[in-house]
Amino acid sequence: MQKASVLLFLAWVCFLFYAGIALFTSGFLLTRLELTNHSSCQEPPGPGSLPWGSQGKPGACWMASRFSRVVLVLIDALRFDFAQPQHSHVPGEPPVSLPFLGKLSSLQRILEIQPHHARLYRSQVDPPTTTMQRLKALTTGSLPTFIDAGSNFASHAIVEDNLIKQLTSAGRRVVFMGDDTWKDLFPGAFSKAFFFPSFNVRDLDTVDNGILEHLYPTMDSGEWDVLIAHFLGVDHCGHKHGPHHPEMAKKLSQMDQVIQGLVERLENDTLLVVAGDHGMTTNGDHGGDSELEVSAALFLYSPTALFPSTPPEEPEVIPQVSLVPTLALLLGLPIPFGNIGEVMAELFSGGEDSQPHSSALAQASALHLNAQQVSRFLHTYSAATRDLQAKELHQLQNLFSKASADYQWLLQSPRGAEATLPTVIAELQQFLRGARAMCIESWARFSLSFLLLHLLAAGIPITTPGPFTVPWQAVSAWALMATQTFYSTGHQPVFPAIHWHAAFVGFPEGHGSRTWLPALLVGANTFASHLLFAVGCPLLLLWPFLCESQGLRKRQQPPGNEADSRVRPEEEEEPLMEMRLRDGPHHFYAALLQLGLKYLFILGIQILACALAASILRRHLMVWKVFAPKFIFEAVGFVVSSVGLLLGIALVMRVDGAVSSWFRQLFLAQQR
Repeated sequence: MQKASVLLFLAWVCFLFYAGIALFTSGFLLTRLELTNHSSCQEPPGPGSLPWGSQGKPGACWMASRFSRVVLVLIDALRFDFAQPQHSHVPGEPPVSLPFLGKLSSLQRILEIQPHHARLYRSQVDPPTTTMQRLKALTTGSLPTFIDAGSNFASHAIVEDNLIKQLTSAGRRVVFMGDDTWKDLFPGAFSKAFFFPSFNVRDLDTVDNGILEHLYPTMDSGEWDVLIAHFLGVDHCGHKHGPHHPEMAKKLSQMDQVIQGLVERLENDTLLVVAGDHGMTTNGDHGGDSELEVSAALFLYSPTALFPSTPPEEPEVIPQVSLVPTLALLLGLPIPFGNIGEVMAELFSGGEDSQPHSSALAQASALHLNAQQVSRFLHTYSAATRDLQAKELHQLQNLFSKASADYQWLLQSPRGAEATLPTVIAELQQFLRGARAMCIESWARFSLSFLLLHLLAAGIPITTPGPFTVPWQAVSAWALMATQTFYSTGHQPVFPAIHWHAAFVGFPEGHGSRTWLPALLVGANTFASHLLFAVGCPLLLLWPFLCESQGLRKRQQPPGNEADSRVRPEEEEEPLMEMRLRDGPHHFYAALLQLGLKYLFILGIQILACALAASILRRHLMVWKVFAPKFIFEAVGFVVSSVGLLLGIALVMRVDGAVSSWFRQLFLAQQR
């Protein structure tokens, strides 16, 4: 068997596994077609007249704008309880004292003094809770793919319709300052931008201080329509120290001062939005779907009254993507084409002096526009691909048709409007929530193609090439040792447990604008055990020789013949051990092939088990926290191990060729 034949056959088997992993990934993880369609003012989202008050007004689009300007303060990793007002549960006793509690006191003060001007929400985040995926959701209103978590190192421009594109198309001046991830997501979209490197999580102040240097002067200049400031200090503090460290109290207090300064400078036509893109665990990490990671804060404030009622005792829970259609309509913009969020209807009810009927009608109008946009997206998406489940899609379209007919009847028959309005609002909300649930479910379906390819790869016969057989228990133990080393070095197959600090080994000052080097360092730290054991796997060929019984070094002599043995000592039998490889060189490459197939088979069984667990439990509550990350780690580990195995076998072949050449030269020298 030739060297090339062995390597090509093993590479073909690896390709079968890779194809199976790719098919399973496309069928199980959150995958969807990214449509390039864009909403426009010239094309309403559906038939029928636009809401009352939107025709003929300057700047009006689908709905008349309520605000001319927006200040969006994005505090990375602002967990909900960081902003939650602290009330004493026992009269006379102070609230529980933790470093991160009660530091955003300005929010509580505004909620108490101006209850009709502000609201605090618990923003429910869709996993994965990594920054780039949250920015996509906060601007497109859609669900990012789960596997996109890996591109958090190197973000790519968003091709889908989004708020930033709608703002620039409408001629709005968008000024950005902060996390340079936005530079890659929206290249050339900002009228003015101040980007700062974001990956050095040990640096708590550079980005935040850079923002503060430009924030208030830019705001006072008035040369903006939308001002976005993305602070990173809270997130970096969580990664470096955790939320319970005194440094977290300092960063939150700094953010509180920022909010106070902004509130003092707001004009009546400006909306202030303070939001967290995700939360953090008790260790300060994020990426998964634990309650602390998916629970972020969202605070809205305007100098003019926003709400007809006072805030509820417990803040309302809203999906994070609901902010996208809400901001679009409040600014008089079209809702991004692929949005699946539901407008926050309360913001369209008018101030505290508005009449109940007009408030309800305004809410219904906003919800109907939102429902038309979502219905249009579902229709376009289902025509382009068959990802969505036909039965549920048909039911939703029937629900939307009924709700839309009821809304049009309501506009034509004002007399019965008061009794019908709550029903119409409930129907529209039911459609929007059902559509979002269907999208989440449909984009997480399982494909059996992976199993078929896996069975094909696993069914490749493994022959026994003569005396150089490595037993299954040795190969299994070697593979299990790689897994055990992964855990014993402090790793876990979940995103929050990734050793991000490994990115700075040898680079304490950071990497500048390079993203591939920190990604390589983190990857090498995470999958070092897989790589080392795979490269060393061919050494298991020595197993039969190391276990070979050396036998007696001297032949047993009959009793009483000690003198003869001293006179005629028998020649000692030295075991050949690994030198027996020279006895059957024609079996050596076949033995390497057998060993490689065995190792790939065991690795394949591991990833197949992960795929089965993820598919069987794909509707389980913990699927995105446990099973999907485990599959991703196993898949990446398999790729790393298979590449390492091929390199190890190629290296052993190279060494064997050199040894064979040396033996031939030695044999020729002895013959002379």
